[in-house]
Amino acid sequence: MVWFLILLPLIAAGAAFASPSPKWRVRILTTTAILHFVGLLAALGGYGTLPASAWLGLDALGGWVLLVISVLFLVCALYAPAYLALRPDRDGRIFTVSLLSFLGLASLLAQSQHPGITWVAMETTTLATAPLIYFNHNRHSLEATWKYLLIGSVGIALALLGTLFIAYAANMGGVEEPLLYGRLMRESALLSRPWLRAGFVLVLVGYGTKMGLAPMHTWKPDAYGETPGIVGALLAGGVTSCAFLALLRMYAVVATAGEAQFARELLIGFGLLSMTWAMVFMVRQLDFKRLLAYSSVEHMGILVLGIGIGGNAARFALFHLAANALVKSVLFLSAGNIHRSYASKQLPYVTGAIRRTPVSGWLFLLGFLAITGTPPFAPFISEFNIAYTALTTGHPWVGTVFLVLLGAIFLGMSDTVIKVVFGTPSAQRVRTPYKDTFATTAPMIAALTLALIMGLWLPRPLQNMLQMAAAIVGGQP
Repeated sequence: MVWFLILLPLIAAGAAFASPSPKWRVRILTTTAILHFVGLLAALGGYGTLPASAWLGLDALGGWVLLVISVLFLVCALYAPAYLALRPDRDGRIFTVSLLSFLGLASLLAQSQHPGITWVAMETTTLATAPLIYFNHNRHSLEATWKYLLIGSVGIALALLGTLFIAYAANMGGVEEPLLYGRLMRESALLSRPWLRAGFVLVLVGYGTKMGLAPMHTWKPDAYGETPGIVGALLAGGVTSCAFLALLRMYAVVATAGEAQFARELLIGFGLLSMTWAMVFMVRQLDFKRLLAYSSVEHMGILVLGIGIGGNAARFALFHLAANALVKSVLFLSAGNIHRSYASKQLPYVTGAIRRTPVSGWLFLLGFLAITGTPPFAPFISEFNIAYTALTTGHPWVGTVFLVLLGAIFLGMSDTVIKVVFGTPSAQRVRTPYKDTFATTAPMIAALTLALIMGLWLPRPLQNMLQMAAAIVGGQP
């Protein structure tokens, strides 16, 4: 099953590239998404402790992240046929190949038990998704693609250097090859502390660039603002999840080595900085797609903040990974529909979306309420528990600042969202032929429903997997 999850999307990508028919390419995309999800569920039925010598395998942490990515990909794949039908001016060949390649490489990263394979998989996901950013083939999308590649390349280079530092820390301690995560954790007492610390700092900055943590987030506003909604959803919930997993693997090694406090202070600092930075740029934001980019910066900050606080907050940071991915898919896809209806993403040209695109308008509004922590949606559960853990376990000032930032971000986002959704459509914009249909809205409704269900009830098997994943992050091999 390990190779099935990796090879199925890659083989499908080859088939999509070879297919001359656009209809067959989208059928390959949706069929692969369904088969991958079903195969992953079968694989999760038998996950557990991996053999010490396993280079690839699905443990609880990798399984949880890959489940998030697979569900997100399925939502996007179900939306893709209707979207591509609206874009007959674009050849969907590279689009579908890039999407499927990303899924295969994300499956490789999620199952990687070696830092080198993780790094290679992370870099190739960047290369696979870069053509998606250039999908609109205009000056702005080209600029966004170059920023994504150049800034991402600097980040991945730093991540590689950090990985080499940690490998050298193992070499200094006499730890033998192969330097699998399990071996590094079991023999962490032997690792050279100065090299381990330096390596983690570089890994945090490197993979943090891929996540979009401030101040390394500068590629995000352009990339998210210039891409189709379906690509923005995949970047915000898929690529960032891969980078977060790569960071968590290294954090687990550092935590096992007794350097958790050092790492946590860095994570808390980057988490609060990212939330503050996002809040500042959300105020009076006129581009509602760039608003979502800064929202992504905020939520990447929440993820690392939860890990930095530790304890129960780490478990809810992993829960928040899923909550954020689901709700972001709703926001980006509905924003894409609104953008298509108005042929603009700028205020004051986009107002009264509920009148022009009723379903997408309501979904955009509900997605905003969900992502800002309104109960009973899933982000409320994770944000509440992260704040509660901080306030009750020795981080009262962190919890207080966290809650203040959440309130300020809600107010900052609400100003733009309310103007987009309500009011009278601007007479300065001629209405385009686009109208909401079942095919362009049903995947979003399904994703928002899942986010609502997660906020009310999580099945026992998923609770157990989440608990085991948090234990791995905390340093238990």
